[in-house]
Amino acid sequence: MMKTASIHQWILVALLVICSVMPAVTSDVSNHKYKSGDPVPLYANKVGPFQNPSETYRYFDLPFCLPGDLKEKKEALGEVLNGDRLVSAPYKLDFLVDKDSEMICSKKLTKQEVGKFRKAISKDYYFQMYFDDLPLWGFIGKYDANEQKYYLFKHLQFEVLYNKHHVIEVNVQPDPSALVDITQDKEANVDFMYTVRWKETDIPFQKRMNKYSQTSSLPHHLEIHWFSIINSCVTVLLLTGFLATILMRVLKNDFVKYAHDEEAAEDQEETGWKYIHGDVFRYPQYKSLFAAALGSGTQLFALTIFIFILALVGVFYPYNRGALFTALVVIYALTSGIAGYTASSFYCQLEGTNWVRNLVLTGSLFCGPLFITFCFLNTVAIGYSATAALPFGTIVIIGLIWGLVTSPLLVLGGIAGKNSKAEFQAPCRTTKYPREIPPLPWYRGTLPQMAMAGFLPFSAIYIELYYIFASVWGHRIYTIYSILFIVFIILVIVTAFITIALTYFQLAAEDHEWWWRSFVCGGSTGLFIYGYCLYYYYGRSDMTGFMQTSFFFGYMACICYAFFLMLGTIGFRAALFFVRHIYRSIKCE
Repeated sequence: MMKTASIHQWILVALLVICSVMPAVTSDVSNHKYKSGDPVPLYANKVGPFQNPSETYRYFDLPFCLPGDLKEKKEALGEVLNGDRLVSAPYKLDFLVDKDSEMICSKKLTKQEVGKFRKAISKDYYFQMYFDDLPLWGFIGKYDANEQKYYLFKHLQFEVLYNKHHVIEVNVQPDPSALVDITQDKEANVDFMYTVRWKETDIPFQKRMNKYSQTSSLPHHLEIHWFSIINSCVTVLLLTGFLATILMRVLKNDFVKYAHDEEAAEDQEETGWKYIHGDVFRYPQYKSLFAAALGSGTQLFALTIFIFILALVGVFYPYNRGALFTALVVIYALTSGIAGYTASSFYCQLEGTNWVRNLVLTGSLFCGPLFITFCFLNTVAIGYSATAALPFGTIVIIGLIWGLVTSPLLVLGGIAGKNSKAEFQAPCRTTKYPREIPPLPWYRGTLPQMAMAGFLPFSAIYIELYYIFASVWGHRIYTIYSILFIVFIILVIVTAFITIALTYFQLAAEDHEWWWRSFVCGGSTGLFIYGYCLYYYYGRSDMTGFMQTSFFFGYMACICYAFFLMLGTIGFRAALFFVRHIYRSIKCE
């Protein structure tokens, strides 16, 4: 009874921790309905260089006018991970109340404050706010290259569209005639003002987010996306055609040849993949690490599928702040049991004995490098005083999720996998001593094979990669999740097929060490994606600075490592299915 009660208590605590990180209602007014004169919530979020999306700072790190009632908005875990730090803005936009050149404050900027604004304008700083959960952006000033002068915008003009009792759209523009010259390093008097204009529209409230999602659905963008899909489909058709015509014909000839060989003289020289049947199912080296990699890869594949399901049903609509990060954290925690079960079950099939060490390795194989990367990058963000630096409380919550949800589910999955008593299905018996692998040409080595294996899957996705990068590391909006899901399915198919083909050629050359080879060949697409990161950073983006460079290459290394584990698992599973199939089709003595 005590044991059952303790389990129930653990489940209750785990549920409380997970519920605490789920996105709460993001508006002060849950139904978004207002009457004339009602205050509509306006929050200032962050400022930062336009070309460096990760380098953002609190809005009032710049010496703007402070509101009389400065309040911080309580945010969910995903919003904090996204670098959002919402505080009440100094502008008051009451429902249907027009304002003309309303004064916020008259401020005398010191030399240091003028220097702050000038430095921000030189780096092309933008600001972001949220008005009734609708995002709006603007620049804080401009640099006139002809006059070589820096100007600060002191007058913002808000235009709000409404339909009955709902806010539909909001835009903000600076008044081009209200500029303050801050070129010289001296004090400046600034009258910060704003104007508000309300206009009626017939756009229904349910469609107010369409403005943001339609940017990625414009005709010329869709043409490129469909070209990407057609390109990927052609790759798949060529590859499947190759396997269906060449590989299956070769296999058929092999089966006929080996059937004749059984009837021929016993002293005939043995060649080909049949004659390594006694070694092909010999367990790989470092089988604990191998099983852990399979467990982590399977978990990451399950995580990807769940994220796609949420995306396709519309959970990740534009500017649903932090929803993606929250989903990643929660689903990764809840799928850790899959990693534990897969790794422990496969490890026991490989006749492993130290399953506890295998579970520890499984739990740290992906989380370990991710944690080290996070510690370094969070230290960099703290040094920059950026909003990307996580507060101590958020780190504690993530630690609680890992300790109360991820680890227990990993252990429970491991125990279930250990007790599954599954046996490794090998059609052929393994000989006592391994057969010697004949000398092979250089292009049959691991690295050349990885290059060949990664190139085709990467070529099927590289066009879509640009839009993903421009969304994650830029200010584009990506909402065409159906096309992205099709591209992902194509990536999985191409990875499986190319790994099968390379595994066949490896076995035909009498190289029976195919276990690790199939895994690293399947995962090599992750290395190609990281190579694309170099091209994107230096060739397609304007990102600069140590912090942005560290965040880009640090977190992309973790993402590409996740792709390596996930696609490596897919490659090995496909190769294992193929190898079992062909060896079941022949007589193994």
